[in-house]
Amino acid sequence: MKRHEKFIAKYELPFLLLSDTEHEVAEKYGVWKLKKNFGKEYYGIERSTFVIDAEGNIAKEWRKVKVKGHAEEVLQFVKENLA
Repeated sequence: MKRHEKFIAKYELPFLLLSDTEHEVAEKYGVWKLKKNFGKEYYGIERSTFVIDAEGNIAKEWRKVKVKGHAEEVLQFVKENLA
């Protein structure tokens, strides 16, 4: 929680950040996955983005997100579909 507070302050975010220490929400969204890295298996978050509309429904989702260009893609979707 303290890291979230510092991040919010640093970037002056006008919203709260989710802290899902028991990964309950991650499991509901299907992003708590078994991962492999250098032959080692562990559970962690699959990088994903969900756009939630004004009614609280998932308007769009991206799974296994690659960072480069992704923010622009999400912003374009929001502008074209939810603005």
